[in-house]
Amino acid sequence: MAAGLTVESHESGVLMVAGELSLAEAPILERHLTEALNSARSTIVVDLGGVEFIDSTGLSVLVRAQQQANERGVEFGVCNPRTQAHRLLTLTGLEERLTLSDPSPPRSSN
Repeated sequence: MAAGLTVESHESGVLMVAGELSLAEAPILERHLTEALNSARSTIVVDLGGVEFIDSTGLSVLVRAQQQANERGVEFGVCNPRTQAHRLLTLTGLEERLTLSDPSPPRSSN
């Protein structure tokens, strides 16, 4: 059974993402990122703490969003990647490009 994907958007520009970010689910995140970019003030942070799996399609959604954010003068990055996502970001060379050095998303109290 597929885990699916959930995205919770916050007014602060943080998108809390959970589940699997793959070919089938990527359009869900893409839609939320488009909405965030259209209303962003200065920063968009994608919190990957709940992402159990990410593939190349998921990465491409993040890269496109980062490019669009740059064009609009909006800071964009990801934070809290789990082991699999972190490994993929590192192997593809996207870790430095996409990971925020000082992210400030709200922390879950779980």
